[in-house]
Amino acid sequence: MSASTAPTTPARAGAPGRGSLRGRSGGLRTGLLLLPPMLWLGVAYLAALGALFVTSLWTQNDFTAEIERVWTFDNYRLLWEEPVYRTIALRTIGVAALVTVVDAVLAFPIALFMAKVASPRTQKLLVIAVLMPLWASYLVKAYAWRGMFSQGGLIDTVGKPFGISSPGYGLVATTITLAYLWLPYMILPIYAGLERVPDSLFEASGDLGAGSLTTIRRVVLPLAFPALVAGSIFTFSLSLGDYIAVQIVGGAGQLLGNVVYTNVGAANNLPFAAAFATVPVVVMLVYLAAVRRTGALENL
Repeated sequence: MSASTAPTTPARAGAPGRGSLRGRSGGLRTGLLLLPPMLWLGVAYLAALGALFVTSLWTQNDFTAEIERVWTFDNYRLLWEEPVYRTIALRTIGVAALVTVVDAVLAFPIALFMAKVASPRTQKLLVIAVLMPLWASYLVKAYAWRGMFSQGGLIDTVGKPFGISSPGYGLVATTITLAYLWLPYMILPIYAGLERVPDSLFEASGDLGAGSLTTIRRVVLPLAFPALVAGSIFTFSLSLGDYIAVQIVGGAGQLLGNVVYTNVGAANNLPFAAAFATVPVVVMLVYLAAVRRTGALENL
């Protein structure tokens, strides 16, 4: 008995050591793999946000146009007290919210068809079709919409027999253009979320006597809500900071991104531009906090 049990004792004693060594080496490899992206996140993103906030607390000399590194909240006080800047900020939030709603209404039936109705071959073709606009240049798409909204453009030509004319350049054109640009970012998260919904839930809902609309309202929408939130984060945040499309099709309308661009370029007032640029950051933090309270982020 002593001869048979002797070899087992060293093996059992040595196993935890080897296991813990493998665990430590695996954790080290994981840490080394995560180090470059975490450094990039910390340096290029968080540090840039910190620099933006610090710059917003400086001021500019009215005579020399030089930046004076004197701590002050004058830039934020100007944003709060000047009605035009409050109007521009609220207008920007309204346009971004409207773009998000339009994209959600358009994307949900497309994503539902892709996930639950289309055949596997058709699914692949539709995914490619959704991604294809992302392959084209942003400027090309924006200028294409500028041509369509112009007088005598495609909208005027096609809509003339029906008494429809182009709305011209302005907030309507900006909303439509941004909704087109960011629509794929809403379709793909909803499609991924709906694809995870079991088909048996649809069958069970039908067996219990629910119609298609009832199934969508009471079964599909609650399960797809986290995916809708994920898509809304993309479309809302991208619309808040966009200024190129607004420059191209916005006409005389001013949004937040245009004011920042103007103060960085023509006005050369970097501290005020940095202060105004913190508005979408704060808005997105508030939006994410509100979404987090719904529990949608935990189910992504």
